Amino acid sequence: MSVFDDLVGQEAVVEQLTAAVGAAAQAVAGGQGAGMTHAWLFTGPPGSGRSVAARAFAAALQCPDRGCGHCSSCHQALSGTHPDVAVVVPEGLHLSIADAREVIGRSARAPTRGRWQVTLIEDADRMEERTSNTLLKAVEEPPPHSVLLLCAPSVDDLLPTIRSRCRLVPLRSPAASAVAQVLIDRHGVDPAMASFAARAAQGHIGRARRLATDEEARRERRDVLALPRSLGNVGQALVAAKDLVDAAKEEADKLAGTRDLAEKEALSTALGGGATGKGYTGSAPKGGAGALKELEKRQKSRGTRTQRDALDRALIDLAAFYRDVLALQLGTGAVPVHADLSDQATTIARGSAPESTLHRIDAVLDCRTAIEGNVAPQLAVEAMALALRTG
Repeated sequence: MSVFDDLVGQEAVVEQLTAAVGAAAQAVAGGQGAGMTHAWLFTGPPGSGRSVAARAFAAALQCPDRGCGHCSSCHQALSGTHPDVAVVVPEGLHLSIADAREVIGRSARAPTRGRWQVTLIEDADRMEERTSNTLLKAVEEPPPHSVLLLCAPSVDDLLPTIRSRCRLVPLRSPAASAVAQVLIDRHGVDPAMASFAARAAQGHIGRARRLATDEEARRERRDVLALPRSLGNVGQALVAAKDLVDAAKEEADKLAGTRDLAEKEALSTALGGGATGKGYTGSAPKGGAGALKELEKRQKSRGTRTQRDALDRALIDLAAFYRDVLALQLGTGAVPVHADLSDQATTIARGSAPESTLHRIDAVLDCRTAIEGNVAPQLAVEAMALALRTG
């Protein structure tokens, strides 16, 4: 057993990190530890396992047996309870400067129980430039026994001054066959369902698991991929765009509802309000209005990010559908991502030219870029729907 067992299809990464853990052990023992460094950047597409790899590496660094996977240090590091492993997850649109300053302060501490003071920042690409400049201090002047792990889709998502000081750990999307085998072996999924979910999720292990085990997730996917059939005229295109945005908002609200209320109740209790679940009115105790306002601000930002993430997953599915259409038009023989929609893809392929399909793929990708650039989702998706209609 090893902490790296959950990394699927990343043999080269496991080899690289295992060697670094050995070098780190040498450094702790007073050796040179030439294969270890203080800052690491884990890159790869969504679902490739960036944060899984980083958490496993953090656990292996703290483990006396270099990542055995069964000792208390490994369990605590992987579960997020190790006192010398901090995991920072930006919940809103951006990682705040306050979070960056906390990282710097924490990295300056000596480890209390483990061998290293490890800080892991997931979605480090969500740092604005001023936040990155604040964090740069922890990278330029690392304290002894401090290790910073950053996760981002690509090296281009971070400032050159930061990425140039990090050792790169590039991950790739695992093969569909590897993902399917994980669903079968670890989750008892039927092989046919596992194969469908792995390919539909395009290598995203978490999404594949949800598609394989949750009928609601499969329904949401079907609704998204019905959009190409709903573009008969301008009015229908705009309605389809509204439905897509509304579905993403509904998903975000569903995820946020219970969590937001629980956070408000916890804050009220901490401020002496004595709130309870049933009788909670949502009002802050005396003197706590400022804290409640700050909490609501964070929750709103997190909700916006959650909605954008849901929309982005839908757009990735759409882009893959038109990729299947293009493959049919060009006769490449490529295995379709959405094999269950082959009839729909064939109909569209026969009724349009490859050039139109390329324009449609560009429209979907442009929509993703626009939403990430803070264009209102409704406007961005409406523009995309109209572009898909005209080709």
